[in-house]
Amino acid sequence: MICSVARSYKKKRACNEASAFLRKGLSVLTVRARPGHPSQALLQAGKLVFSCALGRGGISAGKREGDGATPLGSMRILSGYFRNDHFPGGRKTRLAMAPIGRDLGWCEVPEDRNYNRPVKIPYGASHERMLRADRLYDACLVLDWNIA
Repeated sequence: MICSVARSYKKKRACNEASAFLRKGLSVLTVRARPGHPSQALLQAGKLVFSCALGRGGISAGKREGDGATPLGSMRILSGYFRNDHFPGGRKTRLAMAPIGRDLGWCEVPEDRNYNRPVKIPYGASHERMLRADRLYDACLVLDWNIA
């Protein structure tokens, strides 16, 4: 549980409300750019707010391949990945989640048949390693943008 060490009554009540909210499920996640930091964002899930990453180009309504931007728009969440060592029991969700292992990569070559999909490392085309020391992908959600 995120807030299992709530000491005051007010904090304990807020924790219980957040826990009940998460058990009911979420229908909307909202991501907003962090002011002054174009590649960082704040993800709001109900009353909870988390830091998250954007592409190096920030958020763009005119997204083009290779611009490094995160597209602006409404998207469905298809599935996700998490680091077992940072989220013990991370599969406790209705969303299909898979652990990030040492051999998990993500293909980033538009011409490759596995573009924008998970691949097993080593992989012949350019890819990103999902298990990173900087913890960028501790938790990762797969959206329906550019999936087909």
